[in-house]
Amino acid sequence: MHFIRLISSRLMRMSRLSIAAIIVMVVLSSATISYALEPDTFGSWFNAMYWVLTTMATVGYGDFSPATVAGKAWTMLLYIFGIGMLSLVIGKIIDAIALIQKRRGVGKLNYSGSNHIVIINWSKKAQTAVEEILSYKPKCEIVIVDESSRHPLEHLPTVHFVSGDPAEDEVLAKAGIERAKSAIIFSDIRIDESALIDGKSLLIASSVERIAPQVHTTVEIVQEKHIRNFHHVQVNEFVLSHDAISRLAVRSALHEGNSEVLRQLLSRQYGDDIYEVPVNRAWRTYADAFRGLLEQGATLISDRGDLSINRKLSENIPSDARLYIICDADTYQRLAK
Repeated sequence: MHFIRLISSRLMRMSRLSIAAIIVMVVLSSATISYALEPDTFGSWFNAMYWVLTTMATVGYGDFSPATVAGKAWTMLLYIFGIGMLSLVIGKIIDAIALIQKRRGVGKLNYSGSNHIVIINWSKKAQTAVEEILSYKPKCEIVIVDESSRHPLEHLPTVHFVSGDPAEDEVLAKAGIERAKSAIIFSDIRIDESALIDGKSLLIASSVERIAPQVHTTVEIVQEKHIRNFHHVQVNEFVLSHDAISRLAVRSALHEGNSEVLRQLLSRQYGDDIYEVPVNRAWRTYADAFRGLLEQGATLISDRGDLSINRKLSENIPSDARLYIICDADTYQRLAK
């Protein structure tokens, strides 16, 4: 008994690779011994190995069974040690799964996917962003990067978490930033001074742009005067923290119902949304595009950031135009084909 306990304790301390190698050796040697003891029973070495595996797994189909005393004695040894070894393997597998889950929960796993969205700095706004993304693309892969030590949305299988300073190259590499589709940098609400908040966002943005300049980067900025600093690191878009809220409040006060329309356009949960539509070669002027889109259930609203195109419908559409429309998802899918 002491010998068995000693062997078991040593096996438990071995690495998974070492245990796997030992099991392969045991199965192969057991098959060889079984075939050597009863060649007539098994007919081939492969049948002997098949019988060893079914015996160790306690399946026992009964298509092969030892006939000699030596073969039966060897079978009893396989019962004793084979079941124990199988239990050890199962235990190691369970431990490995538990370890992976634990490392996922504390943000220690590297993300190996691609075309995902990286969200940096966790907050209520970041949570809303995750919910918004998943409401539009339920299977979209999201990687959260934050200095906290626990996965904020561990129950969501498509949301991954990397713990660490998002300004560090190693942490961004763990999040797969070079293979990401886009990155959203939210302001760190744990910092009290607004200038320092934007300073940290600027540092993170410069790290992202240096490592992965092809990634579309959106940054939340607390103070509008700091936008000029972000232009030097080639950030694609900016969002002012309190600007949208203030403007929605004013519109609500001055024009009843105005804020509700804007709120629905800001969220993909209400049906209609803002999409970019490819320019049809048949459209020569903005009027052509406006009428063609309207007939298909979409409303043309702008060319890039120019919202005044409905007042210059007679003008030709430039070659570098980027047209934006309001419609539902089904209409957009038809137009995008």
